[in-house]
Amino acid sequence: MSKIKVLIADDIMILRQGLKAVLEQDKEIEVVTLAENGKEAFEKCRVFEPDVVLMDMRMPEYDGAYGIRAIKEHFPAIRVLVLTTFDDEETLVKAIESGADGYILKEMEDEKVIASVKSVYSGMSIFGSGVYEMMRSCMNKKSQPVNTENSTEATGGTMNFTDRERDILKLVAGGYDNKEIAAALFLAEGTVRNQISRLLEKLSLKDRTQLAVYAVKNGLDG
Repeated sequence: MSKIKVLIADDIMILRQGLKAVLEQDKEIEVVTLAENGKEAFEKCRVFEPDVVLMDMRMPEYDGAYGIRAIKEHFPAIRVLVLTTFDDEETLVKAIESGADGYILKEMEDEKVIASVKSVYSGMSIFGSGVYEMMRSCMNKKSQPVNTENSTEATGGTMNFTDRERDILKLVAGGYDNKEIAAALFLAEGTVRNQISRLLEKLSLKDRTQLAVYAVKNGLDG
């Protein structure tokens, strides 16, 4: 089985090295290179072809938003997970608008950082503890961190959901991953994946991030 190739972008060398040591505790992950800003991360993607980029947001000269936009424009298959100390709404919105696939904080435990990298690699959108509340606040202020203009809600329509769909929407908005949702609702993980896929199709949304935002904006998160 091939390893998950990770690029770490952070302007502080000791943090880059520390994150490398943390991630490589897991035998399924290989840190292929390090970068000190968004531009270097983008340029190294051409050479090292990582599966996941672990990106800080605030770095001198070329920040995380620059790196995310460049990577997503030229290498859309690469997943970008923001790992930052900044838990303010402005930074969250900037990351999501740039195309980030997830957003977690550096205070997170080592094993959860590893799990987040694996989840993002598998196609999930990951939001760490506390990030969900920021998303709710953004929605309450009518910010738009992701494009949901194609959704039924945005066009003024109404949508009926089953009780199970409402439960899943609530948990997705709460930042639960598929395994956690399955455990909470006593379902198989495959059933949860299928339900989420059907919800995305039903609402004409692109990914789990937009699904979470839709749930918050439409009061389905409580």
